[in-house]
Amino acid sequence: MPYLNVRGVEHYYEWISTSDRFSLDGTPISDKPTLVFIHGWAGSTRYWVSTARSLAQEFDCLLYDMRGFGRSQLPRPVPSAVTALGYELESYADDLAILLDALQLQRVYLNAHSTGASIAVLFINRFSERVEQAILTCSGVFEYNESAFKLFHQASQYVVSFRPGWLLKLPGAARLFMLRFLRRSIPGSAQRDFLEDYIAADYEAALGTVYTAVSERAAEVMPQQFAQLQVPVLLISGEYDQIIPPKLGEQAAALSRRITQIIMSNTAHFPMLEDPETYLQQVRQFCGFLNPLGDQQHGRSGSGGRTIIMRALHAFTPILILASAS
Repeated sequence: MPYLNVRGVEHYYEWISTSDRFSLDGTPISDKPTLVFIHGWAGSTRYWVSTARSLAQEFDCLLYDMRGFGRSQLPRPVPSAVTALGYELESYADDLAILLDALQLQRVYLNAHSTGASIAVLFINRFSERVEQAILTCSGVFEYNESAFKLFHQASQYVVSFRPGWLLKLPGAARLFMLRFLRRSIPGSAQRDFLEDYIAADYEAALGTVYTAVSERAAEVMPQQFAQLQVPVLLISGEYDQIIPPKLGEQAAALSRRITQIIMSNTAHFPMLEDPETYLQQVRQFCGFLNPLGDQQHGRSGSGGRTIIMRALHAFTPILILASAS
């Protein structure tokens, strides 16, 4: 498995490509553009693999695990230089820039999900000359609410602390874990992957990114970042997403004329897995590989700052149930 050292952490990455020629470092040699996939909180590249395989006819697809997640584990003991990087989302955007430099990739497309989408927005504004277009899946902006955020952080600390390996042996645990994230079912193997990645995430990264992604600073900074976007962006929301409801995506899209939002019906927080055919059609159309599909849904009602945090708290409920039963 290929790894690159980025600021003291070995980062796992992989290529999914139809090319039959590769450079010495494994980079495909082809005329296709590169599409970089960015996963969300406590996830990994694994949930992007099926999407990347489907888009490999149009793109050379680069997938990587972010610092502290998936197979990009922090070294133990954690060096002071790595600790000093912190877990602000901007630092993860800088990690991506260094990774692309190491692979000699100057200009790319991005497809990012959830917390990864916030990192993508920050990356675009820091390195706009390096991004052709971006797809943000399940993203948006929210208002700050002190009491709700405090409650969310308290629950998050407990949830991140409670990740015993025996959960993987508990019948139905993966399905229960994914219950609040899905509207439609996905394969059991994919649900297990999510639970494995959640358990494997480094404590420091998992908790650190919760505190930075859901914070007063993020509530202030991210609307400004969305407003500054200078590249074409497709924002795909799931109609029944309880983590980032479509209304929050609508609010983000209203901040910039560069953003086009579509709402995928009968999906939740993982529309690319719940309805891959529609998702792939939307991505191909946006990137110029398909003619327009026709009618799409826009502007569904959603919720404000306090409600989004409370809905996210409900997503932790299955984990809290497992904890109380242990």
